Amino acid sequence: MPLREKTLWRMLYESASRASAVLALNIEDLDLPNKQAKIIAKGGDIVWITWGIDTAHLLPRLIAGRERGPLFLSKHRPGPHRGATIDSRDICPKTGRVHLGYDRARVLLAHYGDGLRLHQLRHSSATHLGEANVSANVIMAKTGHKSLRSVQRYVKPGLAAVHQATETLSSPRRRG
Repeated sequence: MPLREKTLWRMLYESASRASAVLALNIEDLDLPNKQAKIIAKGGDIVWITWGIDTAHLLPRLIAGRERGPLFLSKHRPGPHRGATIDSRDICPKTGRVHLGYDRARVLLAHYGDGLRLHQLRHSSATHLGEANVSANVIMAKTGHKSLRSVQRYVKPGLAAVHQATETLSSPRRRG
C-alpha cells in the first residue's frame, strides 16, 4: 500500500476524526512531538486531534522535508483552469500539488481497504475504544461529538466488563 494511503488510514483510525478535517490538514498545523494537530471541526470550531505511535512513525516519511502546504497531496498538479481559484495555503510550494480530495480518498480506500468506507475508520476507532472500556466522556472528546447520546452506540461493554463491574459489588474480603 502506498505511504500516503497508509498514513491517511492510520491517522483517521488513531485520531477518530472526520476525514474531511484530516484531508484539510497542512504541515504547519501539525505538532509532531506531541502527536497532535489543529483542525477546523464541523461547525467551524478549532480543536486538536491526537494520533498514536503508528501515525507518528509514518508522518516524517510522508512529509519528507516539506515544511508547509498540504499534508496529504494529490497525485497530480491542478490544471491551469483551477490554479487561480486555489488558496495559496492549499498548494505545496515544493511540488505544486494540492490537498488530496475526499472523493479520491474514498475511491482509494475502497480499492486498498477491501471495500471499507472513510467514515468506517472513525466508527471503528470509537467502537474499539468503547470495547476497551474507555469512558464515554473520553470517546466523546476524542471524536468531537457534542452529545453523549451520539457516543452511546460505541459504548457497548462486553460480558467480561459486566463481570468485572459485578465483582466490584462483592465484599472486599471475598474478592481476590
